[in-house]
Amino acid sequence: MPFLLVLLFIVTPLAELYVIWQVGGLIGLLPTIALLLAASILGGLLLRSQGRTAWRRFVAALQGGRPPAREVADGALIVFGGALLLTPGFITDALGIALLLPPTRALVRGTLVRTLAPRLVGGATARWARP
Repeated sequence: MPFLLVLLFIVTPLAELYVIWQVGGLIGLLPTIALLLAASILGGLLLRSQGRTAWRRFVAALQGGRPPAREVADGALIVFGGALLLTPGFITDALGIALLLPPTRALVRGTLVRTLAPRLVGGATARWARP
């Protein structure tokens, strides 16, 4: 866990600054700022449309009487993608947009389910198994 915090709060901003600096050196300051703004605007539009779609699917699942597990996971990934888009930088923008696009979001969701489901089920049953 401490490694993840170091990665999140130290390595990621340094990597973002490096990439912004490199892009700025290649295309100039104003085009770099324009690209960052365009990515944020595009991401905001994508966030809004995908958020609405996820909400409609969530409501449809509830009305259909089935558990909305996939819809909840999609909603969480959409919110996380939106948060990444609010963070300035090309790396976080790329990750955020990837989480907002349905095909890549489905890949991430599948990976999370395969990774976290055994831990969650194992953790839940381990609690009840103790004397």
